[in-house]
Amino acid sequence: MPERPQRLVAAFQRTVDGTTRPAGLILLLSVIAALLVTVLAVPAMAVTGVYASRSVDVLNTLPDYIRPTTLAQKSEIYGTNTDGTTTLLATVFDQNRQDVGWDQISQYVKDAVVSTEDPRFYEHAGVDIASSLRAAVGNVASGGVSSGASTITMQYVRNILVQQATQLPTQAERDAAYAAATTESLDRKLTEMRLAIALEKQYSKEDILLGYLNIANFGGSVYGIEAAANYYYGVSAANLTLAQAATLAATVNAPNALRIDQAENIPDNEARRNEDVLASMLKQKAITQAQYDEAAATPVTPNITQPTTGCQAAALGATYFCDYVTWIVKNDSTFGDTADARWSNFKQGGYKLYTTLNMQLQANADSTMKQYVPASSEELDLGSSIVTVEPGTGRILSMAQNTTFNEDSTVTSPGVTAVNYSTDIDYGGSSGFQVGSTYKVFTLAEWLMQGHTLSDRVSGNAVTWDTSTFTNTCGGASSGPYSPANDGSQRPGTMSVQSALTNSVNNAFVAMAQKMDLCAIRDVATSLGVHRADGAPLETYPAAILGTNEIAPVTMAAAFAGIAANGLYCSPIAIDKIVDPTGAEITPPSANCQQALQPNIAATVAYAMLGPIQSGTATASDPDDGITHIGKTGTTDNEQATWMVGSSTKATTAVWVGNVTGNVSLSDITSNGYTGSTVRHRIWRSVMTGNDDVLGGGDFPDPDRTLVNGSTLNNQSTPTPTPTDTPTPTPTATDAPAPVPTQTTDPVVPVPTPTSTAPAAGAGAGGGGSGTGGGSGTASG
Repeated sequence: MPERPQRLVAAFQRTVDGTTRPAGLILLLSVIAALLVTVLAVPAMAVTGVYASRSVDVLNTLPDYIRPTTLAQKSEIYGTNTDGTTTLLATVFDQNRQDVGWDQISQYVKDAVVSTEDPRFYEHAGVDIASSLRAAVGNVASGGVSSGASTITMQYVRNILVQQATQLPTQAERDAAYAAATTESLDRKLTEMRLAIALEKQYSKEDILLGYLNIANFGGSVYGIEAAANYYYGVSAANLTLAQAATLAATVNAPNALRIDQAENIPDNEARRNEDVLASMLKQKAITQAQYDEAAATPVTPNITQPTTGCQAAALGATYFCDYVTWIVKNDSTFGDTADARWSNFKQGGYKLYTTLNMQLQANADSTMKQYVPASSEELDLGSSIVTVEPGTGRILSMAQNTTFNEDSTVTSPGVTAVNYSTDIDYGGSSGFQVGSTYKVFTLAEWLMQGHTLSDRVSGNAVTWDTSTFTNTCGGASSGPYSPANDGSQRPGTMSVQSALTNSVNNAFVAMAQKMDLCAIRDVATSLGVHRADGAPLETYPAAILGTNEIAPVTMAAAFAGIAANGLYCSPIAIDKIVDPTGAEITPPSANCQQALQPNIAATVAYAMLGPIQSGTATASDPDDGITHIGKTGTTDNEQATWMVGSSTKATTAVWVGNVTGNVSLSDITSNGYTGSTVRHRIWRSVMTGNDDVLGGGDFPDPDRTLVNGSTLNNQSTPTPTPTDTPTPTPTATDAPAPVPTQTTDPVVPVPTPTSTAPAAGAGAGGGGSGTGGGSGTASG
């Protein structure tokens, strides 16, 4: 450095160091600093450049965009315990940060940063005059901008600009703003110093240092002193020792080069800690020689404590539920105008999401799934899902899946997937699965709404149907034959509608549908929230009444919950409460509960659904624990997929077990030692037993007796065969109706012990059908 500038710097240094700094001196220093801005940043040939004319008035104004704002913080997702306490499921962040107050940071940290980064922090007015002159002379001599003399305030300004860059809507805007905030240039340095001076005029030193400690990067995605203390040492910022505080302070100027979670960086960090940070603290009399000696002799020994990051870390198999919550965030306008903006806001916004997940019920669902269904099978592409929804609220209480969640699309191991079998494709799910005979309850509801009864007689005989005889006001006319098969007897004769539901007789329900509008059946399903998982419209071909639409398990659980809630349908919801970083509550997505079915219709449908549990296709699912349950089984062609959906008055559970892809019969495979076609029953019984233990349950409302008992003559239903078939004889009034179920639980059929050959209790045998009914027929129960 030339001799004359050295003397000038020394003179300013003596002025700063030897002055008692009366109140007016701070203003004087601001004026001097303003004049020095040009000298600092401009090479010798450009000292008289454009910025030389900037006045002190310009430096008095602090633009809104540089004011300290809410920083990017991690968001947290919680489950709820039965006693009302919460459990952290996952933390989601772009920047691992937790803001803390002044008194929540060790004094060692404050002293270490000030002593090292800006010894005259409490004396200057945003720009250190002596350091700035020294840097200016160096820049003049070098002809560039190689020396910055950045104060803590200037570094804080730079960090604010970098933070704002990360929150811009597009990648191009983010990249441009980041470059403007970090590139060494004349304009950037001048802007930084001007803003630092203005910042000091409006904020206290304590506010600025606190803001700096909360915003600074400490390596990787760790931002702020609290997150750094948690991650590197497993303690709070308030409890950092001198050695630990100095180690973290050593990283701020080269966070990725000196981060101590990488062993190769530790020697360099330790050297900087001892030779720079601790030495500066000793020089500034922030510590004693004895404290220095002890801290310098302490090895750098991190205690890396990983945050609960992302849904892969969620406990009790709640990974897929957690992922579902993130998709709600991406799809709901509560969090922003676009999916990208919503997710960015969530990862940076410091939200706390308190979900509907009941951790005790989730633990039971997860352990049950693991007991009965492996993550993968050599015999087929095996999948399974469990979803429990609360009737009357739509709250999802549990969600389990047989596979391991991994959102990394490059991982292709068997039994590992990011696809959530429980949800729609727009919520991280699949395109859905055929639901089989569980769909029959919607035909039953429309049957009752049209004035028919459970005692009406219908023929269950398998015939070839003429599809042109079906009314389909929304799907257009059909033509051609349709030949659905029954599971079991192909000619069971006439039976009551109750018996047809209890035993899941396909052709009986086709006969019922022929008397109604297929679109009205669809509308009943739609009113209960039923929709295809792929977003396409529900199909209304005759075969659709036997469950050919691909639907997500959470949708079926919510629909059956509507029946169990006396016809009150609530969209499934996963979030109870949202709290923003200020502690204010934000309204979560609503269940939009609506009366989908009249109470008398819903009560009568629920009454009929006692039949499958007590004496029909679902007896093997009955928990037999003194709680009343209703339900319906479903099995698709070739037993490719099996379902059990049912409810108590407190919890509705849908279980699906089947082929994710392929068409392997579940009767031909074993799952953890159990015949595949029986597994749905084992799972449902175990899950509902656990649900009942926690939630209890009562009796369902009494049915509308006029819809239970009715004429067996006025509402007889016989198929309209194609011209090549021989008509089935019309039944007489002497045909006895099936016994009407009661709410007193009958003795349950014991679930078979594990075996590879045991028959499925109440399972369909793979029936199916052929023809042009708009899709294949599905097996019953």
